Amino acid sequence: MLTLESMSCGYGSIVAASNISFSVDQGEILALIGPNGAGKTSTIMATMGHVRVTGGAIRVDGRDITRESARRRPHLGVAVVPEGRRLFNELTVEENLTVGGYICAAAVASANMERVYSLFPRLAERRRQIAGSMSGGEQQMLAIGRALMTSPKVLLVDELSLGLMPKIIDLCLETIVGLKKEGMAIVLVEQNTDRALDVADRAAVLSSGRLVVTGAPSDLRSRESFFEDYLGLDIDYATTGDAQRHV
Repeated sequence: MLTLESMSCGYGSIVAASNISFSVDQGEILALIGPNGAGKTSTIMATMGHVRVTGGAIRVDGRDITRESARRRPHLGVAVVPEGRRLFNELTVEENLTVGGYICAAAVASANMERVYSLFPRLAERRRQIAGSMSGGEQQMLAIGRALMTSPKVLLVDELSLGLMPKIIDLCLETIVGLKKEGMAIVLVEQNTDRALDVADRAAVLSSGRLVVTGAPSDLRSRESFFEDYLGLDIDYATTGDAQRHV
């Protein structure tokens, strides 16, 4: 459903990611992980058209969208839940969702809004509330809901758990897994590596703007030096071989 072929991107003369290749199938979650500054967000935003692609190709459902404008990409089946949520804080919950569904026919937008409310009943209760006055967890629900308003084939989720309580993280991840089961292709960038690997079907690790390893979460976790080599984490290894992160 989503394919990056030797994709490179950057900001002016600065290379943010180089020669990135991976694919995400329908009904699959790919965890995109790595240390800070690895190029994860740049890869996500290049896929959405907000960071300039300098080489390679991006395809959605077989269609090359590399040169399509950012405003066209939601029409082509791609949506993003950005890092920091980036809501319209002065608008209500319902107004944010309405803006999210601007590309859809009225009937489709209405149906999508009801679907969002069924996924997140708390948003339905607060549909007239100003988005900027809500808690961080409620805002994250709204950011996910806004992305779903376009009926995407591919959902890009950047730093889902940032600043959220564990209970809300669980709820949001459960929603992401539910969307996967409905057939959506999902790329999940997540600072909590353990949680990302828990829900992902496959993982891709970036380091210094390059793709260094891909594989099943169980395979990556079984590599004794995986967390230190690729994520810069301090690990103790039990005799079973399971990695236990230092707190």
